Amino acid sequence: MPVSRSQGPLPSIERLVLTDFRTYAALDLKIEGAVIVLTGENGAGKTNLIEAISLLTPGRGLRRAELAEFARRGGHGTFAVSAEVATKEGSVQLGTGTEAQPDGLQRRYRLNREPVGSIRAFADHVRVVWLTPAMDGLFAGPAGERRRFLDRLVLAVDSEHGSRVNGLERALRNRNRLLEEGGRQDRWLDAAEHEVAELGVAVAAARTQTIAHLASVIAATKAGPFPFAELQLKGDIEALVAGRPALEVEEIYRRVLRDNRTRDAAAGRTLIGPHAADLLVRHGPKQADAAQSSSGEQKALLVGLVLAHARLVADLSAIAPFILLDEIAAHLDAARRAALYERLVALGAQVFLTGGDRAAFSPLEGHATILKVVPGDVLTA
Repeated sequence: MPVSRSQGPLPSIERLVLTDFRTYAALDLKIEGAVIVLTGENGAGKTNLIEAISLLTPGRGLRRAELAEFARRGGHGTFAVSAEVATKEGSVQLGTGTEAQPDGLQRRYRLNREPVGSIRAFADHVRVVWLTPAMDGLFAGPAGERRRFLDRLVLAVDSEHGSRVNGLERALRNRNRLLEEGGRQDRWLDAAEHEVAELGVAVAAARTQTIAHLASVIAATKAGPFPFAELQLKGDIEALVAGRPALEVEEIYRRVLRDNRTRDAAAGRTLIGPHAADLLVRHGPKQADAAQSSSGEQKALLVGLVLAHARLVADLSAIAPFILLDEIAAHLDAARRAALYERLVALGAQVFLTGGDRAAFSPLEGHATILKVVPGDVLTA
């Protein structure tokens, strides 16, 4: 395979320091190169390393873990992740971890070793995208998983999206509680529905816009070894957002909420809104639902979608994202693996790949930094 190693992609992680994180009591890892391959036996800690990198972006990381789960068993109950990152503007230090407080663990963030109030400050310097084995069943799984996947796509280009989604979930819980309590609460319900509509339309608009941008990138890069995806958002509010001004859609959604109070109260939940939307995916070349494709075709389709998303992130943010691919060789034949590695190098981003079988990465020999992960440590392969 005619692959050449990228020279100094920016941003790139040059040093990763972990303290009491998962299986690592203390790790100080210097990183060189554009493509980093992490090999080792199952349970050695390969995924833990890239999970640490995924915590440099808003959210709960690539496993969607609770805070307490990150801390090493037998440790002090807290953890710390620090990364020295080379960027176009110079070197920056990003750090996150937990502190024990009387009311439980609290997550903290540091930029250049100074406290910052939110991880959204990191988005000025880094973006992260990933693909894990847990996502292999995405197309055939429940709609909620596809919504979370979609929100991760949006979050990589819009660091405020997570706050809006969380706010919408809180607002919906508040409305559901008021409906459950019953009685004369029209004034409180009006206020709750105003908040639901405002946040719901903002969430739907961000999702719709991101899918439109992603579809444009996919259309421009259809040719290649990976099948292209056709994407469609299915939802009542999403359909309205696509063709009407946001304020008009908010008013329509408020009326829908008011008119359906009795039905929603009987159901015990709000039935209409972005929280019930779905991302429909079709296998473009076959013109068939992705869920009906073979496991290998679904994997290839998902890889193509993640690569397109990485390009979109770079285009919209002017920051080449870190790309984390966990056990990427599964369900890909040798030809597609080689094509994937070539595509990754061409992206000009720093890429981290994990896998138990070093032979699966043979096309990258001499063109990538290959490291061996053993319990609690990382060695030169």
